[in-house]
Amino acid sequence: MNGLLLLMWTGTLIIATSGMQPLGRGYNSHCLCLGFESRVIPQERLRSVEILPRGPHCKSAEIVAHLVTGEKICLNPRAVWVRKLVRYMMEKEAQQQRA
Repeated sequence: MNGLLLLMWTGTLIIATSGMQPLGRGYNSHCLCLGFESRVIPQERLRSVEILPRGPHCKSAEIVAHLVTGEKICLNPRAVWVRKLVRYMMEKEAQQQRA
């Protein structure tokens, strides 16, 4: 009886998890950013900026700034200065790809 129950339970788990996305490198099951920084970050304090596209893990794109201190902060994607920063980065990347 216990063997049959264990077999049924295992089969149910296999069926339930067969439609799930695999957890691979870079996959996150939820949004990384819980809060946003709206204040302007001086350029000399920025090491890099990472744009995480929206996907099954998060409904909106996230923008993470890596500071020279090693700290990571989430930037408010609705802030005007952040939009300009993203536009500048995308234009710079497009120029590098053309060259």
